[in-house]
Amino acid sequence: MTPDLNIDKLDLQIIQQLIHDAGLSYAEMGKKLFVSAGTIHVRIKKLQDAGIIQGQRFQVDLKKLGYDVIAFIGIYLEKSSLYDTVARDLKKIPEIVRMNYTTGNYSIFAEIVCKDIGQLRTVLHDELQKIKGIERTETFISLEESLNRSVSITS
Repeated sequence: MTPDLNIDKLDLQIIQQLIHDAGLSYAEMGKKLFVSAGTIHVRIKKLQDAGIIQGQRFQVDLKKLGYDVIAFIGIYLEKSSLYDTVARDLKKIPEIVRMNYTTGNYSIFAEIVCKDIGQLRTVLHDELQKIKGIERTETFISLEESLNRSVSITS
């Protein structure tokens, strides 16, 4: 947390409520936390200005939209100094939804979402493998997502 920013118990409760349901109105959140909607509005604005809260997201059930394949790609780089260049190129692939610079066996670990195995093959073969600086990859196909949650914010 930023040292000059006063984050108190109410701010943490607001953040936790937003993590749980970003669609809550200020009035609904105020009722849950026993403060006015105006207080919630002011606090959220403060958290946004500090960069703690960024945007609003809804969880979308991708399977219901026809995206049936989730895979994880471990990416080995030719040299770790190529990370920035490779990461920039990987960000251009819309099927990659999450990417982390990691320690361990892989330099980059990415999550990819596709409609089917054919699309996954196309992304791996026609797009990912052509990026300069990638030495090789390992692909793991998810059979089931058993847990997906945010961290619980405590005071």
